[in-house]
Amino acid sequence: MMVQAARTDIRWRAFGGGPKVVLLHGGMQSSANFTKLARSLAGDFTVYVPDRRGRGRSGPAGPGHGLRDEISDLAAVLDETGARNVFGLSSGAVIALRAAMELPIERLALYEPPLKYGDHDPVAWLPRFEKELSRGRRAAAFVTAAKGTGDLRYAPRAALIPLLGIAIRAGDGRRIGELIPTMRLDAAVVEDAAGPLGTYRSVTAETLLLGGDRSPAYLKGVLNGLEPVLPRVRRVTLTGVGHHAADDSGKPAMVAAVLREFFR
Repeated sequence: MMVQAARTDIRWRAFGGGPKVVLLHGGMQSSANFTKLARSLAGDFTVYVPDRRGRGRSGPAGPGHGLRDEISDLAAVLDETGARNVFGLSSGAVIALRAAMELPIERLALYEPPLKYGDHDPVAWLPRFEKELSRGRRAAAFVTAAKGTGDLRYAPRAALIPLLGIAIRAGDGRRIGELIPTMRLDAAVVEDAAGPLGTYRSVTAETLLLGGDRSPAYLKGVLNGLEPVLPRVRRVTLTGVGHHAADDSGKPAMVAAVLREFFR
């Protein structure tokens, strides 16, 4: 399915039937990363999984891409589908949260939005990432972004880069290789969303804050900061998982169980 958004096309995949839910993926992902999560929810809901612009089957992201474009794209999907329930992971959660300040979102589930909070800069990795990309070193750029966002933090760069270099040149790894440059789009979203968390007091949607007990401390800190600010909020911490629990490579069935109860 497809809808015309500002200067591009946004395409999505649909699963199941019932109350409507939109799943918004995070960085270095596409709609394909939420296949298992969508199928886990499809018995109870109609699930729409868009490719954010610049990724998957959606159109390209133009110059000056940022949070405003992403909110416009989500607005187009909500308008076309009639959905009023949204789940966002990581940068997708940042978009969903900001969108809830102006779009008709009734129930909002957020998995660890990497907002700027306290002394931590969630996009401090960006200059090195851009330098490595400019030199054609995609595997190195991947490791820089992953470590900068809290993943692979215990694995040595020297061991990771050659292995990833082989992986992204073959098979399914090629899709990841194509998504690596899109991390700059996610960084733009996070930078555009910078500001006091008190801004979100105006969110009227019933909100679920989700996180994993193995996630980086700064992401837990963001949830700690949001919880007393949001007017209608509940919080769930999942045991034994980290930031990418909702991804096909994580434990999406665990996330689906919580979302099923919340959106129902």
